[in-house]
Amino acid sequence: MSSIRQQSGSNVPQEKAMSLAKRLHAVVHPSRHTGFDRRRSVSYDRMSRWALRGLYRRVAADVAAVAPQSAMILDIGTGPGRLLHELADRRPDLTLTGVDPSPHMIQVAEQAATSRSLGHRVRFQIADVADLPHPDGSVEVVVSTLSLHHWPDLAAAATELARVLRPGGRLMIYDFRFAPLDQALTVLRSQNAFTPADIGRTPVRAGWYPVTPFARVNASRMPR
Repeated sequence: MSSIRQQSGSNVPQEKAMSLAKRLHAVVHPSRHTGFDRRRSVSYDRMSRWALRGLYRRVAADVAAVAPQSAMILDIGTGPGRLLHELADRRPDLTLTGVDPSPHMIQVAEQAATSRSLGHRVRFQIADVADLPHPDGSVEVVVSTLSLHHWPDLAAAATELARVLRPGGRLMIYDFRFAPLDQALTVLRSQNAFTPADIGRTPVRAGWYPVTPFARVNASRMPR
């Protein structure tokens, strides 16, 4: 009897993490979401500043720890660009670019950067993950937070990310644990561009969250 109780109880932290992740997702992506127009973009920025700041800080610390000197960092699905603010504070040597498919979100990101006197440090572009306006092999680190679950074509995204990454470059994708991270791993492993031993998934604890609602997919571009 005790072993049965032990086994059922072992899933409680995971269930709590999933529940918290879904509640947090509901905060930053309201129901009946039809796209990030101006109003929703401003609302997302306002909510994410308190709901996601711990995650942004954690991700910025991770990226800052692995980025080479004067590296080019590309933030996919940058939203209001708050992650790049954290990176700018930690690593003034980095070149920081954020892309997002919503022109309204890019406007909010540019205004937020200007308000923090970061307009000269951070650049934003309207672009989709499957069609990036960057030359082949031009980026040392690609990072993404809470964007992958919006990507309609993971295979096309992986091909494009491999294209823009330099040999040896790093891919770091953070999302909710219920996002299609396992499918992303499968797609990345199917690409010859990434080093098989470096492809993996790890839980991510960030900020005040009592459990771990986030996870990270890691990959490295094959060296020459």
